[in-house]
Amino acid sequence: MARRVFDFTKKVLIKVSFSTSLFNKELKKAADVLLPHEYHELRLWVENYVTKHPHLVCAL
Repeated sequence: MARRVFDFTKKVLIKVSFSTSLFNKELKKAADVLLPHEYHELRLWVENYVTKHPHLVCAL
């Protein structure tokens, strides 16, 4: 079940990546919902995603 939340969170982050503020909000929500190891994995994914979308650098 938790893996579905992780995958859904990534989909949401991709959809809101046009806005830095929305991206940050969704990232903060993910911190509250995901398990610690999932959040760590998400942070690694975000770091990789941001390299392709430099306007999101301030989200880190």
